[in-house]
Amino acid sequence: MSHGYETGRLDLPFVGISTFAKRPYISDWTAIEADVAILGAPFDAGTQWRAGARFGPRGVREASTLFSFGHAGAYDHEDDVTYLPGSVRIVDIGDADIVHTDTRASHANIETGVRAILKAEALPVVIGGDHSVNIPCINAFEDQGDIHILQIDAHLDFVDERHGVRYGHGNPMRRAAEKPYVTGLTQLGIRNVSSTAKEGYKDARARGSDILSVRQVRSLGSQATARRLPAGARVYITIDIDAFCPSIAPGTGTPSHGGFLYYEILEILQLVSQRHEVVGIDLVEVAPDYDPTGSTSILAAQLLLNTLGFIFHARGR
Repeated sequence: MSHGYETGRLDLPFVGISTFAKRPYISDWTAIEADVAILGAPFDAGTQWRAGARFGPRGVREASTLFSFGHAGAYDHEDDVTYLPGSVRIVDIGDADIVHTDTRASHANIETGVRAILKAEALPVVIGGDHSVNIPCINAFEDQGDIHILQIDAHLDFVDERHGVRYGHGNPMRRAAEKPYVTGLTQLGIRNVSSTAKEGYKDARARGSDILSVRQVRSLGSQATARRLPAGARVYITIDIDAFCPSIAPGTGTPSHGGFLYYEILEILQLVSQRHEVVGIDLVEVAPDYDPTGSTSILAAQLLLNTLGFIFHARGR
Protein backbone atom coordinates (compact mmCIF):
# COMPACT_ATOMS: atom_id res chain seq x y z
CA MET A 1 0.00 0.00 0.00
CA SER A 2 1.41 3.42 -0.95
CA HIS A 3 1.94 5.98 1.79
CA GLY A 4 2.74 8.74 -0.70
CA TYR A 5 6.45 8.67 0.17
CA GLU A 6 8.84 10.06 -2.42
CA THR A 7 11.63 7.81 -3.61
CA GLY A 8 15.31 8.60 -3.19
CA ARG A 9 17.04 10.56 -0.47
CA LEU A 10 15.61 13.59 1.29
CA ASP A 11 19.20 14.83 1.65
CA LEU A 12 18.60 17.57 4.22
CA PRO A 13 21.17 20.38 4.51
CA PHE A 14 22.89 18.83 7.53
CA VAL A 15 23.38 15.48 5.74
CA GLY A 16 26.39 14.68 3.56
CA ILE A 17 29.55 16.48 2.51
CA SER A 18 29.60 20.29 2.58
CA THR A 19 30.41 21.27 -0.94
CA PHE A 20 29.10 24.69 -1.97
CA ALA A 21 25.29 24.42 -2.07
CA LYS A 22 25.88 20.63 -2.10
CA ARG A 23 26.81 20.80 -5.76
CA PRO A 24 29.14 18.21 -7.35
CA TYR A 25 32.81 18.15 -6.34
CA ILE A 26 35.30 18.09 -9.22
CA SER A 27 38.83 17.15 -8.17
CA ASP A 28 40.31 17.19 -11.68
CA TRP A 29 40.89 20.80 -12.67
CA THR A 30 41.36 19.75 -16.31
CA ALA A 31 37.82 18.32 -16.43
CA ILE A 32 35.65 21.26 -15.34
CA GLU A 33 32.38 21.26 -17.25
CA ALA A 34 30.12 23.85 -15.69
CA ASP A 35 28.75 27.36 -15.86
CA VAL A 36 30.13 28.25 -12.41
CA ALA A 37 33.08 26.79 -10.52
CA ILE A 38 33.65 27.48 -6.84
CA LEU A 39 37.27 27.64 -5.62
CA GLY A 40 38.31 27.94 -1.99
CA ALA A 41 41.33 30.13 -1.23
CA PRO A 42 41.97 29.49 2.49
CA PHE A 43 44.94 31.85 2.83
CA ASP A 44 45.04 34.44 5.63
CA ALA A 45 48.74 35.17 6.09
CA GLY A 46 48.16 38.59 4.56
CA THR A 47 46.18 39.84 7.57
CA GLN A 48 47.38 42.68 9.77
CA TRP A 49 45.27 41.91 12.85
CA ARG A 50 42.97 38.96 13.50
CA ALA A 51 43.61 35.83 11.48
CA GLY A 52 40.98 33.15 10.88
CA ALA A 53 39.77 33.75 7.31
CA ARG A 54 41.61 30.57 6.34
CA PHE A 55 38.47 28.84 7.59
CA GLY A 56 36.22 31.05 5.46
CA PRO A 57 35.78 28.56 2.60
CA ARG A 58 34.73 25.80 5.00
CA GLY A 59 32.38 28.11 6.87
CA VAL A 60 30.71 29.49 3.76
CA ARG A 61 30.40 26.05 2.21
CA GLU A 62 28.74 24.67 5.33
CA ALA A 63 26.38 27.65 5.51
CA SER A 64 25.53 27.26 1.83
CA THR A 65 24.01 23.84 2.45
CA LEU A 66 21.07 25.72 4.01
CA PHE A 67 20.16 26.75 0.45
CA SER A 68 20.57 23.31 -1.12
CA PHE A 69 16.94 22.17 -1.05
CA GLY A 70 16.33 20.76 -4.50
CA HIS A 71 18.16 21.78 -7.66
CA ALA A 72 15.08 22.98 -9.56
CA GLY A 73 15.90 26.58 -8.71
CA ALA A 74 14.73 29.19 -6.24
CA TYR A 75 11.49 31.04 -6.93
CA ASP A 76 11.49 34.75 -6.02
CA HIS A 77 7.94 36.02 -5.69
CA GLU A 78 9.00 39.68 -5.78
CA ASP A 79 10.69 39.30 -9.15
CA ASP A 80 8.43 36.43 -10.31
CA VAL A 81 11.57 34.61 -11.41
CA THR A 82 12.93 31.15 -10.67
CA TYR A 83 16.65 31.73 -10.21
CA LEU A 84 19.36 29.10 -10.72
CA PRO A 85 17.25 26.43 -12.42
CA GLY A 86 18.81 23.03 -12.91
CA SER A 87 20.20 24.07 -16.28
CA VAL A 88 22.75 26.33 -14.51
CA ARG A 89 25.59 23.96 -13.69
CA ILE A 90 27.52 24.80 -10.52
CA VAL A 91 30.48 22.72 -9.39
CA ASP A 92 32.89 22.96 -6.46
CA ILE A 93 36.52 22.32 -7.36
CA GLY A 94 37.79 22.35 -3.78
CA ASP A 95 40.61 24.50 -2.45
CA ALA A 96 43.87 25.80 -3.81
CA ASP A 97 46.76 24.32 -1.85
CA ILE A 98 48.17 26.72 0.74
CA VAL A 99 51.84 26.64 1.72
CA HIS A 100 52.17 28.05 5.22
CA THR A 101 54.28 31.24 5.46
CA ASP A 102 54.78 31.30 1.65
CA THR A 103 52.57 33.98 0.14
CA ARG A 104 53.92 33.69 -3.39
CA ALA A 105 53.48 29.91 -3.58
CA SER A 106 50.00 30.07 -2.08
CA HIS A 107 48.94 32.88 -4.40
CA ALA A 108 50.37 30.98 -7.39
CA ASN A 109 48.24 27.96 -6.50
CA ILE A 110 45.13 30.16 -6.29
CA GLU A 111 45.94 31.70 -9.67
CA THR A 112 46.30 28.21 -11.16
CA GLY A 113 42.79 27.36 -9.96
CA VAL A 114 41.24 30.51 -11.42
CA ARG A 115 43.04 30.00 -14.72
CA ALA A 116 41.67 26.44 -14.87
CA ILE A 117 38.13 27.75 -14.38
CA LEU A 118 38.57 30.41 -17.05
CA LYS A 119 40.05 27.85 -19.46
CA ALA A 120 36.88 25.78 -18.96
CA GLU A 121 34.85 28.91 -19.82
CA ALA A 122 33.11 28.82 -16.46
CA LEU A 123 32.51 31.75 -14.10
CA PRO A 124 35.10 31.71 -11.30
CA VAL A 125 33.77 32.27 -7.78
CA VAL A 126 36.55 32.34 -5.20
CA ILE A 127 35.89 32.15 -1.46
CA GLY A 128 38.69 33.53 0.72
CA GLY A 129 40.76 33.80 2.70
CA ASP A 130 41.90 37.34 3.30
CA HIS A 131 41.65 40.03 0.63
CA SER A 132 45.16 39.36 -0.63
CA VAL A 133 43.71 36.35 -2.50
CA ASN A 134 42.20 38.85 -4.93
CA ILE A 135 45.71 39.50 -6.26
CA PRO A 136 46.16 36.07 -7.88
CA CYS A 137 42.53 36.14 -9.01
CA ILE A 138 43.12 39.33 -10.98
CA ASN A 139 46.48 38.02 -12.24
CA ALA A 140 44.60 35.12 -13.82
CA PHE A 141 42.61 37.53 -16.01
CA GLU A 142 45.62 38.86 -17.93
CA ASP A 143 44.51 37.17 -21.16
CA GLN A 144 40.76 37.75 -20.71
CA GLY A 145 40.38 41.27 -22.06
CA ASP A 146 39.62 44.51 -20.22
CA ILE A 147 37.78 44.38 -16.89
CA HIS A 148 36.39 46.92 -14.43
CA ILE A 149 36.53 46.05 -10.73
CA LEU A 150 33.59 46.60 -8.41
CA GLN A 151 34.92 46.48 -4.85
CA ILE A 152 32.52 46.30 -1.90
CA ASP A 153 34.57 46.89 1.23
CA ALA A 154 35.09 48.98 4.35
CA HIS A 155 38.72 49.63 3.41
CA LEU A 156 40.35 51.05 0.29
CA ASP A 157 43.09 48.37 0.14
CA PHE A 158 45.21 50.69 -2.01
CA VAL A 159 48.54 50.59 -0.16
CA ASP A 160 51.47 50.30 -2.56
CA GLU A 161 54.13 49.00 -0.20
CA ARG A 162 54.67 49.04 3.55
CA HIS A 163 57.87 47.66 5.08
CA GLY A 164 58.42 45.66 1.91
CA VAL A 165 54.94 44.12 1.94
CA ARG A 166 53.26 44.33 -1.46
CA TYR A 167 50.95 41.31 -1.44
CA GLY A 168 49.06 41.59 1.86
CA HIS A 169 45.37 42.26 2.35
CA GLY A 170 45.92 46.04 2.25
CA ASN A 171 47.43 45.93 -1.25
CA PRO A 172 45.04 44.18 -3.69
CA MET A 173 43.30 47.17 -5.24
CA ARG A 174 46.63 48.90 -5.83
CA ARG A 175 48.02 45.77 -7.47
CA ALA A 176 44.85 45.55 -9.60
CA ALA A 177 45.04 49.20 -10.67
CA GLU A 178 48.54 48.57 -12.02
CA LYS A 179 47.25 46.01 -14.52
CA PRO A 180 46.85 47.33 -18.07
CA TYR A 181 43.65 45.31 -18.50
CA VAL A 182 41.99 46.80 -15.38
CA THR A 183 40.31 49.88 -16.79
CA GLY A 184 39.07 51.30 -13.48
CA LEU A 185 37.65 50.61 -10.05
CA THR A 186 34.36 51.42 -8.33
CA GLN A 187 34.96 51.20 -4.58
CA LEU A 188 31.83 51.15 -2.39
CA GLY A 189 31.53 51.22 1.40
CA ILE A 190 34.88 52.82 2.19
CA ARG A 191 34.52 54.50 5.57
CA ASN A 192 35.69 55.67 8.97
CA VAL A 193 39.18 54.94 10.29
CA SER A 194 41.04 53.36 7.40
CA SER A 195 44.46 51.80 6.89
CA THR A 196 45.03 53.89 3.75
CA ALA A 197 46.45 57.41 4.15
CA LYS A 198 45.17 60.45 2.26
CA GLU A 199 47.85 59.94 -0.37
CA GLY A 200 46.36 56.54 -1.11
CA TYR A 201 42.98 58.09 -1.90
CA LYS A 202 44.63 60.66 -4.17
CA ASP A 203 46.57 57.91 -5.91
CA ALA A 204 43.45 55.76 -6.35
CA ARG A 205 41.45 58.63 -7.83
CA ALA A 206 44.34 59.57 -10.12
CA ARG A 207 44.26 56.00 -11.43
CA GLY A 208 40.54 56.21 -12.13
CA SER A 209 38.88 55.02 -8.94
CA ASP A 210 35.36 56.09 -8.01
CA ILE A 211 35.20 55.96 -4.20
CA LEU A 212 31.94 56.11 -2.24
CA SER A 213 31.26 55.65 1.45
CA VAL A 214 28.24 53.82 2.84
CA ARG A 215 26.48 57.13 3.53
CA GLN A 216 27.20 58.38 0.01
CA VAL A 217 25.80 55.17 -1.50
CA ARG A 218 22.69 55.50 0.67
CA SER A 219 22.25 59.11 -0.39
CA LEU A 220 22.54 58.19 -4.07
CA GLY A 221 20.42 55.03 -3.90
CA SER A 222 21.09 51.71 -5.57
CA GLN A 223 20.02 52.77 -9.08
CA ALA A 224 22.28 55.83 -9.23
CA THR A 225 25.15 53.95 -7.62
CA ALA A 226 24.97 51.12 -10.17
CA ARG A 227 24.86 53.64 -13.02
CA ARG A 228 28.27 54.98 -11.97
CA LEU A 229 29.95 51.90 -13.43
CA PRO A 230 31.10 52.59 -17.01
CA ALA A 231 28.58 51.52 -19.65
CA GLY A 232 29.60 48.34 -21.42
CA ALA A 233 32.30 47.44 -18.89
CA ARG A 234 32.95 43.79 -18.14
CA VAL A 235 32.88 43.64 -14.34
CA TYR A 236 34.82 41.63 -11.78
CA ILE A 237 33.21 41.79 -8.32
CA THR A 238 35.27 41.57 -5.13
CA ILE A 239 33.33 41.54 -1.86
CA ASP A 240 34.98 41.96 1.53
CA ILE A 241 32.47 40.84 4.13
CA ASP A 242 33.58 43.73 6.38
CA ALA A 243 31.68 46.01 3.99
CA PHE A 244 28.62 44.91 5.96
CA CYS A 245 27.77 46.22 9.40
CA PRO A 246 29.30 43.94 12.06
CA SER A 247 25.85 43.81 13.66
CA ILE A 248 24.99 41.34 10.88
CA ALA A 249 28.52 40.21 9.94
CA PRO A 250 30.74 40.05 13.04
CA GLY A 251 32.75 37.10 11.74
CA THR A 252 35.60 39.00 10.15
CA GLY A 253 39.10 40.07 11.06
CA THR A 254 38.72 43.86 10.77
CA PRO A 255 35.11 44.81 11.55
CA SER A 256 34.09 48.41 10.88
CA HIS A 257 30.82 49.78 12.24
CA GLY A 258 28.48 51.72 10.00
CA GLY A 259 28.47 49.17 7.22
CA PHE A 260 25.93 48.09 4.65
CA LEU A 261 22.86 45.99 5.29
CA TYR A 262 21.96 43.03 3.12
CA TYR A 263 19.50 44.51 0.62
CA GLU A 264 21.61 47.61 0.00
CA ILE A 265 24.28 45.43 -1.60
CA LEU A 266 21.94 42.84 -3.09
CA GLU A 267 20.07 45.51 -5.06
CA ILE A 268 23.30 46.98 -6.41
CA LEU A 269 24.56 43.53 -7.43
CA GLN A 270 21.25 42.78 -9.15
CA LEU A 271 21.43 46.01 -11.15
CA VAL A 272 25.08 45.45 -12.07
CA SER A 273 24.27 41.89 -13.18
CA GLN A 274 21.48 43.20 -15.40
CA ARG A 275 23.60 45.90 -17.03
CA HIS A 276 27.04 44.31 -17.26
CA GLU A 277 28.77 41.06 -18.07
CA VAL A 278 30.08 39.76 -14.74
CA VAL A 279 33.29 37.83 -15.40
CA GLY A 280 34.35 36.77 -11.91
CA ILE A 281 33.63 37.06 -8.20
CA ASP A 282 35.57 36.71 -5.01
CA LEU A 283 34.19 36.99 -1.50
CA VAL A 284 36.76 37.33 1.24
CA GLU A 285 37.52 37.93 4.92
CA VAL A 286 34.87 35.64 6.42
CA ALA A 287 36.44 34.41 9.67
CA PRO A 288 33.83 32.06 11.14
CA ASP A 289 35.35 31.68 14.61
CA TYR A 290 34.42 35.28 15.52
CA ASP A 291 30.74 34.56 14.90
CA PRO A 292 29.38 31.61 16.88
CA THR A 293 25.92 32.17 15.38
CA GLY A 294 27.15 31.40 11.87
CA SER A 295 25.21 34.35 10.46
CA THR A 296 28.26 35.87 8.74
CA SER A 297 28.84 32.69 6.75
CA ILE A 298 25.12 32.45 5.95
CA LEU A 299 25.15 36.05 4.72
CA ALA A 300 28.11 35.26 2.47
CA ALA A 301 26.52 32.12 1.03
CA GLN A 302 23.16 33.81 0.50
CA LEU A 303 24.77 36.79 -1.21
CA LEU A 304 26.77 34.58 -3.57
CA LEU A 305 23.84 32.36 -4.53
CA ASN A 306 21.49 35.27 -5.14
CA THR A 307 24.13 37.09 -7.20
CA LEU A 308 24.72 33.98 -9.30
CA GLY A 309 20.97 33.81 -9.85
CA PHE A 310 20.92 37.40 -11.08
CA ILE A 311 23.92 36.84 -13.40
CA PHE A 312 22.49 33.81 -15.14
CA HIS A 313 18.96 35.18 -15.34
CA ALA A 314 20.46 38.17 -17.17
CA ARG A 315 22.08 35.68 -19.55
CA GLY A 316 18.67 34.13 -20.24
CA ARG A 317 19.25 31.07 -18.10
